[in-house]
Amino acid sequence: MPENITPINSDSRLEKLLYYEILNSPAENTYDNISWLAAAIFEVENAGICFITNDDIFIKSQVGKKIELSKNDSFLSPEYLKDGSVTRNNIARSDEPDKYIAVPIKSPDYFIIGALYVFGNITAEPTEKQKEMLSKLAELVIDKLETRIAIRQTLTAQDDRLHVLIHDLKNPMTTISLQSELVSRMPNIDEKAGLIASKINLQSKKMVGSLNEILSSAKKVSGSFKPQKNKIDLREVLNAVSQKLAPLANKKNQNFDIKINSALEIFGDDEKITKLFYHILHNSIKFSPENRSITLLHQQEENLITIAVKDEGVGLNDIDLERLFIKFADLSAVPTHGENSNGLGLTAVKMFVDMHKGKIWAESEGKNKGTTFFVQLPIK
Repeated sequence: MPENITPINSDSRLEKLLYYEILNSPAENTYDNISWLAAAIFEVENAGICFITNDDIFIKSQVGKKIELSKNDSFLSPEYLKDGSVTRNNIARSDEPDKYIAVPIKSPDYFIIGALYVFGNITAEPTEKQKEMLSKLAELVIDKLETRIAIRQTLTAQDDRLHVLIHDLKNPMTTISLQSELVSRMPNIDEKAGLIASKINLQSKKMVGSLNEILSSAKKVSGSFKPQKNKIDLREVLNAVSQKLAPLANKKNQNFDIKINSALEIFGDDEKITKLFYHILHNSIKFSPENRSITLLHQQEENLITIAVKDEGVGLNDIDLERLFIKFADLSAVPTHGENSNGLGLTAVKMFVDMHKGKIWAESEGKNKGTTFFVQLPIK
C-alpha cells in the first residue's frame, strides 16, 4: 500500500473507524442528501462520502457520476486531508479533466476516518465560504455516525443487562422447582400440602423454561451476553482511556490528573469497563471549561474499589442528580463548547456498572462547582 495513503497512528485510526460499524453497510438516503448538498455548493452534479481503511476505500454515498475510487487517489491522501479542504487535479486519471475538492471526516477525537468530496467542472478556486460549508457537512456525517453508534451501544447494553438479570433470576427459580419437587415426594405428606408443592413445581418449571428460551435467543443474537470475568487493571484502563481522549482535552487546554500510583486489579469485562470510563471522562471534558483539570482518585476497602472522577465544570443541581442516568433526561448542564450530547452516554454507563454488580452515583455542590462521578466495582 502506498505511503501517501497511510495516516499517522494508522492502527488507532482504523480502530476508530471500525468502532462506528459503518463499513460494508448499505447506502442510506441521509448520506446521499449530504452528498447532494455538497455538490450544490459548487454547482456540480457529482459528490460522495467515503471511508478510508488501511487497505481500501469504502464508498458510503455517491451522487451524479459513478467513479471507482482507489487508495492511490492523491486527493484522498491524509497529507492533504489533514489540513482541511483541498483542490487537486485528479492526477491518477489524467484523461478526466474534473477537479476534485475534498474535506476530511474527522471523529471527535480527531482521527481522519474518511472524506466528503465533490468533483466536476470546477473552474475557480473554492471560496472560504464554500470550504466552510463543506466542512460543516462533513461534521453532519460524523454527528450521524456518533448518534447511530450511541443508540446501538445503548440498546445492546440494555439487552445485556436484562439478560444478566434474567440469568440471575433463573438460579433461585431452579432451586424453588427442585425443592418443591422434593417436598411433594416426602413420605406421609399431607395431601393438600403435596398438591400445593406440585403446583409450585409445575409453575416454577414453566418459568425456568421461559427464562431459558429468552437466554437462548440472546446467545443467538450476540453470542454471549454475560460480562467476561478476566483480571484487569483499572489503572491501566484509566491511563489508556485518558490517552485516547487527550486530543479532545488538549483542544480545551484541559489535563487529566491521575492520582493512582498502584495497580487496581478486578475481575471484569475489559471492553465494557473501558467503554464505561470512556463515557465518564468524555463527559467531564464536554462539561468543563477551558484550562481546567479532571482528577482521578480511588479508594479500596475489602472487596470493593471506588474510582472518583472529579471535574471543575458546570456542575449539577439536585434535580439533575436524580435524573442523571435516565435516557434523554432534560438536564440543566450544557456542554461548554457546544459539543453534541445525545442523552444516552450515562445511560449506557449505568448499565455497564449494573452488569458488574457495581454502583454509580454523582455528587455536585451546584452550578459551576464541578461534578464528581463515583464508580464502585467489586474486585471479584
